[in-house]
Amino acid sequence: MIFVGSTFVTPRVTIRPFHREDDLERITEVIHKGYAVLAINGLRFWGTHQSPADTLERLNKGAGFLAILEGEIVGTVTIRPPEPESKVEQYRDPATWIINQFAVIPEHAGKGIGKALHNHALDYAMQQGATRVALDTANAAEHLIAMYKRWGYAVVGTCDWRPFTNYESVVMMRTL
Repeated sequence: MIFVGSTFVTPRVTIRPFHREDDLERITEVIHKGYAVLAINGLRFWGTHQSPADTLERLNKGAGFLAILEGEIVGTVTIRPPEPESKVEQYRDPATWIINQFAVIPEHAGKGIGKALHNHALDYAMQQGATRVALDTANAAEHLIAMYKRWGYAVVGTCDWRPFTNYESVVMMRTL
């Protein structure tokens, strides 16, 4: 964010769909960096250790979007359709799409990039007929839970992804 007089100016960010020719190593690096503070605090999110192959597999389960700033990928989000076989009840709901793989590299935090990615994902889900969006995060990630609550989400349940993680998650949902 740039301070000009009494106005904060957010750098111009482009949000665009993931393309097959995009650099999976860079996207995975963005995810790792975005989740690094959680890893430092002992939380083993999938995003803290996933491989580029995992990144591609997760992107292929839905629609991936990238935040581009000055030609560089600085953020990503994936929005997936309902998953009828999911162990998470809310993820099986035919009207609910799922957000995951959501990250912005820390040096660009607080610039509105995450909110822009999130809103883009919500717009896409609505265009596909979704009436709700859900996500999950570690129950110990209080700052993320607070942010999602500010964005209109409410805690609607819990789930446990162990052994892929080392914590219980809260499931959060919002209406579109």
